[in-house]
Amino acid sequence: MNIIQAIILGVIQGLTEFLPVSSSGHLVLFQHLFGLKEAELFFDISVHIGTLVAVFIFFRKDIYAIILSVLRYCKMIFKTGSFSPANEDSELRLALLIITGSIPTAIIGLLFHKIADQLFSSVLIAGSMLILTGIILFFTRFVKNSTKEDSLFSLKDSLIIGISQGLAIIPGLSRSGTTIATGLFLGLNHETATRYSFLLSIPAILGASLLSFGDLSGSASVPIKTAITGAIASSIAGYLALKFLFYIVRRGRLHYFSPYCLAIGIFSLIIGL
Repeated sequence: MNIIQAIILGVIQGLTEFLPVSSSGHLVLFQHLFGLKEAELFFDISVHIGTLVAVFIFFRKDIYAIILSVLRYCKMIFKTGSFSPANEDSELRLALLIITGSIPTAIIGLLFHKIADQLFSSVLIAGSMLILTGIILFFTRFVKNSTKEDSLFSLKDSLIIGISQGLAIIPGLSRSGTTIATGLFLGLNHETATRYSFLLSIPAILGASLLSFGDLSGSASVPIKTAITGAIASSIAGYLALKFLFYIVRRGRLHYFSPYCLAIGIFSLIIGL
């Protein structure tokens, strides 16, 4: 893999990690087009870390507020010995929802990540899942923006969204598209569904990266300079993708991505035959 390929794959990862079009499906497709027969694991980890940096920067205020809320809660437990918050803390509740949603994702990831890694060599599977993603996104056009407040966001909702995130381990099934769509189908408003989807992605990306580190053996096949270049490209592209997606979702236009997923999915099936 050369620098130009690293930049292209980094940009593709950054854009498609957050836009609802499946980063894994696109990486499988472009690795196939570039003649990279096997996924470069070290590079894959690097570009995922790059997108994680983009999430931290974009949601820095939310993350900071959640951390402060958790620290205040821990301090209260230490002082009073009580585990019940003195008053309703929305950020503490959001932290609980993220933890709850991460549980099914972690279970699915641990049980099936080896199988998912093998699926990365299949353009046909990626293409089929891209088509499924397109269908899911299409049906979001019939969902009206809910007035359901964050306070009505239940633990059951978070578990269901967490399961949908776990299933997105299959290449071609968009993580962001699936989790946002699931939130909308559950009655969450566009802003809440999108915000939760990306905050939920933080432990998922961290966990997947740590899990992948355990699969690295020997020296990295991709030079450090190439991996860093790809990570920087994915971080910049990811931040821009986040801004664009929020603009689209706030206007209830998530289904605009459906035709693209259907088209790229059909294209993948054609070249994979």
